[in-house]
Amino acid sequence: MPLIWFLLVAVMLAAYVVLDGFDLGIGILHLFMARTEQERRDLIHTIGPVWDGNEVWLLAGGGALVLAFPLAYAVGFSGFYLPLMLVLWLMVLRGLSIELRSHLPNPLWRSFWDVVFALASAVLAVVLGAALGNVIRGVPLDESGTFGLPLFAEALPGLRSGVLDLYTVLVGVFTLVALTAHGGLFLAWKTEGPVQARSLRAAQGLLALLAVLLLLVTWATVRVQPVLAEAAGRRPLVWLTVALVGVAVVGLVWGLRRARAAAAFASSALLLVGLLASAAAASWPVLLHSTVSPRFDLTAQAAAAQGYALRTALAWAIIGLPLACGYFVYVARTFRGPVRVEPEAPPSTGR
Repeated sequence: MPLIWFLLVAVMLAAYVVLDGFDLGIGILHLFMARTEQERRDLIHTIGPVWDGNEVWLLAGGGALVLAFPLAYAVGFSGFYLPLMLVLWLMVLRGLSIELRSHLPNPLWRSFWDVVFALASAVLAVVLGAALGNVIRGVPLDESGTFGLPLFAEALPGLRSGVLDLYTVLVGVFTLVALTAHGGLFLAWKTEGPVQARSLRAAQGLLALLAVLLLLVTWATVRVQPVLAEAAGRRPLVWLTVALVGVAVVGLVWGLRRARAAAAFASSALLLVGLLASAAAASWPVLLHSTVSPRFDLTAQAAAAQGYALRTALAWAIIGLPLACGYFVYVARTFRGPVRVEPEAPPSTGR
């Protein structure tokens, strides 16, 4: 049962990365891809019907973590308190910027919220990547089963590292570039004309940079957490997930060369899923690695709730997850095709 819930939590978090990932990418890019107010409105409308629903997957993943692995939730959320508060406030700022920018037609007002939207999206991508880097690198779990991390302590990864060190920042930058490219491909799929051309060029350049960063992150991960590399070498499931990454890379190259934005975007989603699945498959059954000693690693079996709770929750998940997936399919079909927004009506001058 812990394995089933480990997979369910991983699927929910992967869905969040893929779906809210292009929201973040568009937020980062929209200042550069749009040259006019009309183009900026077009870009924001590409995510208008879905951005808040996409964020629900993060809440679902967090809720499933509380239910299935309450000990991991308690330990992780207390240790990562500051980064989680940053995530919360950045998500609030993103929502406010989308909702408030159109409340006044003043250019200064709209420019302010556009900048807030871009900065909040970029910082959120880095923070989420750094959080993943901490999970992979490990945290100072000791015999008490708890840990605390400052935001920054030492540059090099080690026992005294904080939330941010050279490795976690590298993973954060990798995540920033990956999600920005993901958003660029979504824009190339959902827009037309000059915005589409700019988005496709931006995605091509970002993906070239991503290839270099992927090599750096892989090398750094092997140095920081060699246990994952050893596990990956003897687990066929990891070979399968790495094969998914290879298929995604081939699909990206084919889609970009043929200017098939939809295929390239689907391949980008597969790439993100493959990378996350590789990390999860290599880490199982460890949820949090200890930098103090492997004896203090927090495993899924040790952190799992009682069997009755997991079985009851699984019965509800079997009902709820198909409904959630069906809703997202319905929304995607309803708003399929390029986005076309009517020009904004001039302000009324009536008496």
